[in-house]
This record gives sequence, C-alpha cells and structure tokens, in this order.
Amino acid sequence: MTEWAHWRSGMEIHPGAKIGSHFFVDHCTGTVVGETAVIGNHVKMYHGVTLGAKSTAGGQALRGKKRHPTIEDKVTIYPGATILGGDTVIGAGSTIGGNVFIMDSVAPKSLVIYDGLDMRVLSKSDKQTALDFQI
Repeated sequence: MTEWAHWRSGMEIHPGAKIGSHFFVDHCTGTVVGETAVIGNHVKMYHGVTLGAKSTAGGQALRGKKRHPTIEDKVTIYPGATILGGDTVIGAGSTIGGNVFIMDSVAPKSLVIYDGLDMRVLSKSDKQTALDFQI
C-alpha cells in the first residue's frame, strides 16, 4: 500500500509514523516522513519536506528507537525544509520557512527562516524581532 501511495502522490509516509488530525500536505512530491516521526494536529507541510533521522549507521540497533522529529500542533513547514533527529521537537504554532535545515528543537511560536546566508529563529510573539525581515 505504501508503494502504491508513493507512486500516486510522490510522497513517502512510513506506516509507523504517528499523524494527528487535519494533516495537510500541498504538492506531495518529494516529501518524506520517517517511521518514528510524530505529527500533531492541524499541521501543514509543502513539497520536498523531509522528517528524517540524523543517522542510520547503527543499523538494526536503532530499531524501535525514536529517530525522527516530533512536530507539535498548528505548525506550518514550507517547501524544501529538512528536519532531522529523534530528539528534535518543533514547538506548537511555529512556522518553518523554505529550505531550512534543522537538527535542534525549536521553541513554540517560532519562525525559522533562511535568508540566503544564515538560518535564523525568531519569536512570533516578539513583534519587533518578527518585523526584522521581509519575505
């Protein structure tokens, strides 16, 4: 069934992933959700997003261990974002910009952007900081 879904949508969701209600993926192509990923409620993801493991070098010793990130409720992840690691948690209400690479947790209500030079994490509740950039 997983292979049929991948063939039809271009998206790979491991059947072991835990996904909450109201999960929305726009233009599925290239999107990958790993086996131990946890996705909360009301999460939106766009094409080319990877929720993956930091490493699979441990082979079978990694079986049953949390290797993929947790995405809390009401998070939006824009195209091309890569989020890796079993200890990585994207806090509720956060927005992950396009083409960012994340291997550490992000606080709730954060805005993570890549401005062409650096990746920045801004607080959505701090209006002064949030106005620091233009999209």
